[in-house]
Amino acid sequence: MRIRVVSSKDEITELNPTERIVHLAFRPSNVDFLDLMRSCPRLRAVQVPPSYHKTMSKAIKLFLEMQGIDLLEGDVWGHRKDIDEYYVVDEEAIEEIGTLIKQGESIEDASAAIQRKTRLAPDLIKYIAKSKLTA
Repeated sequence: MRIRVVSSKDEITELNPTERIVHLAFRPSNVDFLDLMRSCPRLRAVQVPPSYHKTMSKAIKLFLEMQGIDLLEGDVWGHRKDIDEYYVVDEEAIEEIGTLIKQGESIEDASAAIQRKTRLAPDLIKYIAKSKLTA
């Protein structure tokens, strides 16, 4: 799974329209979210750092929910944008999440177990688990 890391609002217009998951590494405004949805019509999830998540308006959270876009809270630990514009989630971690879910683990328990092994954000783990349940 690849997550496109966006460092500034100027990059939004240059995004590939097929992007599905985006991490915003800057404090986005409501207009930035609207521009993001316009640039990436297939968008399924947006991840923002915890400090930015706390300051987001309820209106944009509701709007994202209405559009079917999951808002995830978390960071992309150890990622360097100057090397690669994508943060890649290990396939082993995704498979392990799927295995735990298939074994009957709750999403919360699977999230806690995976978080101990990896540095993935809990919301991202839950998003992957939900996508494995619906797949």
